[in-house]
Amino acid sequence: MMSETQIHVIARQMVERHGFEAIAQAAQIAQDCERKGDAEDAREWRHIEDAMKMMRGPHQS
Repeated sequence: MMSETQIHVIARQMVERHGFEAIAQAAQIAQDCERKGDAEDAREWRHIEDAMKMMRGPHQS
């Protein structure tokens, strides 16, 4: 299990490299893990996805 710090480092790196499309990439990786039956990795990727959503901030209308 990754630490909270590791989660946020990975999230920040992904956003820096891919922009906020990285959120969709993390979701896809989580789904792939779920299909393979790897619940722990899926949970970590969902956590990374959530961290990126927090970085993005609230939606503007």
